[in-house]
Amino acid sequence: MGEKSPTLREVIKETVRHHLTVEKGVALGQCLTAVGWVGGTLPELYEDDGMVEVSMADVAGGGFAVGMALAGRRPIYVIRYQGLNWLNAPSIVNYACKSKELWRRPCPMFVRSIGMEGAIGPVAGSSHHSLFFRMPGVKILSPMTPGEYRTAYREFMAEDEVYCVSEHRGSYTNTEELPDVLHDAPDFALFPISICRFAARQAAEELLAEGIRVAVHHVFRLKPFAPSREALASVGRARAGGCVLDDDYVDGVAKALAHDLSAATGARMRVLGLQDRTAGFAARVDNLPPSKDQIKALVRDTVGKR
Repeated sequence: MGEKSPTLREVIKETVRHHLTVEKGVALGQCLTAVGWVGGTLPELYEDDGMVEVSMADVAGGGFAVGMALAGRRPIYVIRYQGLNWLNAPSIVNYACKSKELWRRPCPMFVRSIGMEGAIGPVAGSSHHSLFFRMPGVKILSPMTPGEYRTAYREFMAEDEVYCVSEHRGSYTNTEELPDVLHDAPDFALFPISICRFAARQAAEELLAEGIRVAVHHVFRLKPFAPSREALASVGRARAGGCVLDDDYVDGVAKALAHDLSAATGARMRVLGLQDRTAGFAARVDNLPPSKDQIKALVRDTVGKR
């Protein structure tokens, strides 16, 4: 029997361990060593090893991380819930992202911002990578596979940039890579981000059984966004255009990427993401990312109108 493939959770955990014990970096955030160790993505190390607990004042932690970055510690800063980006980001976007351009002093940091949905309320839940997207001086990646996470960390260590790494707890059990789904003559093309990538792949498989050819071009790099020639050619050939799928609100990354794709290919691009409303704690007031069935309904409706 072959060796079992590691989950994304295990890869993140080993990446952090390597960063602390081999690279002598630092990881910081709130409640890192509490029960669960941030969804099992942290090694059981403590302050002497570089695992630093910060206060529960959400607006302070980002500043501590920026200071460590300026001191050359290359911090991994953990934001346990992406909804808390709104409180943690000010120091990062207003200092770290601007430091290299304004003062020629790089401020390299690896921001682990973790999305999740479901009964988590109006503040903490969902993904909010669009908050960082508007600011110059940041790279945004959304790794959903072990290989992508290794790539993100390797590139971070080779550069001196601010990396916003948009994670999602729903991907932590994944062991597989996610290759694009290609067709010579697609009816529709999907460009899914983050956790939407899994639903998009399932939707494409089931729609193919109905005779609808859906190409899927996974979006790992949000900023800078540089779709491959193959992806551009695919959406350009798609009979009914395409759609960018996101688990953030659509007034942000999704619309920006859709515009870029449309401008580059002339294809009509749509967007599908969170509804424009606040989530609550009960299931009836949740605000969840596009499901497989919602994606299938959009494709059927769009293809059927052409």
